[in-house]
Amino acid sequence: MDKKVSIYTTPTCTYCKAAKEFFKENDVGYEEYDVASDAEKREEMIKKSGQMSVPVIFVDDEMVIGFDRDKLAELLGVK
Repeated sequence: MDKKVSIYTTPTCTYCKAAKEFFKENDVGYEEYDVASDAEKREEMIKKSGQMSVPVIFVDDEMVIGFDRDKLAELLGVK
């Protein structure tokens, strides 16, 4: 059961790096959107989340604001 994972990031975001590292450790494929350089994706992120801060992560339709390891592990079925 593959989940669709997407993450809105910026190049300098520490929590974004931690989230991507977590995905890598758990063999989770994801789509990354750099909202620093992609205005369209930045608008999309703000519209979906009401947030200006990153990371904003979606696991299927579940939104996770920030890097919440426990919540992500639960949604992805990993430890």
